Amino acid sequence: MAAVAAMAGGRRRGAVGLSIDGAEEAPEERVGRLIRENPVVIFSRRGCCMSHVMKRLLAAVGAHPAAIELEEADEEAAAAAAGGAGLPTLFVGGAAVGGLEGLMSLHLRGRLVPMLLEAGAVR
Repeated sequence: MAAVAAMAGGRRRGAVGLSIDGAEEAPEERVGRLIRENPVVIFSRRGCCMSHVMKRLLAAVGAHPAAIELEEADEEAAAAAAGGAGLPTLFVGGAAVGGLEGLMSLHLRGRLVPMLLEAGAVR
């Protein structure tokens, strides 16, 4: 499968097929579905240190994102969904936040937690 799902908190599960009932999805459809189905999702490359920092910051405020490690074939679809931004990229409530800089900017301006609350990612 072209993508690997990772559990929040840095622990990985084995490779998980990201298709429904064995039906193959196009990368664009798969990325769109993951964005719609998860209040907070990070798309990154395997072993990305910036995505690790993003997951730690989100966990510190009580959110546990779906962390999706992409293979090269799916990177372009995630970048397109984020408006051309590179990886890692974060989506909160379906809205593209950007990478680590976008996340830090929201946090430092005091807008991260309200955004997470609105998306239903924290209580």
